[in-house]
Amino acid sequence: MALIKAAFVAARSSIPSIRSAFDFHRNARSIQSITALSKRGFASTQKKIKADESFLHQFRRTKGLSVTDITATEWCEKQMEFVLRHAKRESTKAMKAGSARHTNLEEEVVKKVKARVKCKEDIWALKLLNFTIGANQLLFQGLTRELPLIGFAEGVWMVGVIDEICMPATETNMNPKLIDTKTRVRGTLPAEPQRRNGRLQLMCYKYMWDNLVADNFPSREFYKFFALNPHSILSEEIREKTADSGFPADTLDDVVRFYKNTWSTLPPSYDQLLLRYEFQKDNSLIGEDQFAFDPDWFKNQIHGCLEFWLGEREACYTPEEERWKCRFCQFASICPANTDHDSTPSPTSANSSSTPS
Repeated sequence: MALIKAAFVAARSSIPSIRSAFDFHRNARSIQSITALSKRGFASTQKKIKADESFLHQFRRTKGLSVTDITATEWCEKQMEFVLRHAKRESTKAMKAGSARHTNLEEEVVKKVKARVKCKEDIWALKLLNFTIGANQLLFQGLTRELPLIGFAEGVWMVGVIDEICMPATETNMNPKLIDTKTRVRGTLPAEPQRRNGRLQLMCYKYMWDNLVADNFPSREFYKFFALNPHSILSEEIREKTADSGFPADTLDDVVRFYKNTWSTLPPSYDQLLLRYEFQKDNSLIGEDQFAFDPDWFKNQIHGCLEFWLGEREACYTPEEERWKCRFCQFASICPANTDHDSTPSPTSANSSSTPS
């Protein structure tokens, strides 16, 4: 903790205070009131699917479940099923603009280590190295962005990238704050389903973060699940990059030890999470949604998503009151739920996108 306190003191002067353009969270529906929202609507035939036939086994067996997978499932399970079975999700102009903005935000703060990789051990070593570098930047500079995570939660391997983490500007609070930035085509706040989806995303990151801080990273299971050789010698370029970064490593196992040791120096994340909404046209701030982590709501959402991914039931359709989402879905023409989408109202604050933004 002495190291952390010293890092906090060093970082205090360099961290700008975060102020909302205005507070709209108090007017939003309570998180607890929408626990079952994504489970209502059309009722699909519920049946148990064999483990080796589950979507998790078929499509995420070698790379784990991403936080994006979780949020896309909450947005619409049937759309997620169509994406897995038929095609990749279309990338819209708004999505590309959002990705470009995130790249710019990252480059303002982080210099990501890049290298040619020759095998999957190199790929994972590079990911874990970039986390270790980013986490140390957080400790000593008070801010980092686009931090990659890999962790074991609720019985599955999950991966994700946190937009931004900052250390508090006070010595009384020593818990890093997790922040996610959403870009908007319109200069208006999103509809509640989009805000709910963003909250779930940040809660996933917090849950993963706190699990990893608690030393919940089973190395043997990691190597087994991803079919990795922990003693495989890394490529020469990767070894040079690790040495140049101050974390000399010859094997993937060496990098994993640095990864786990870094987590042992980090505190749990702050219970207050922050969603930031920007206008794509000029990157101006539209508003911020600060909310508390809700473990009960989060567990319900995650368990519901995992039921779908593990094949414990078939996909549910989006609930009736959110059927406006169908207007922006690339699979609307083949979805049984979309029988009369022309008459389905769309919130004025919704982006023209098939996914939450």
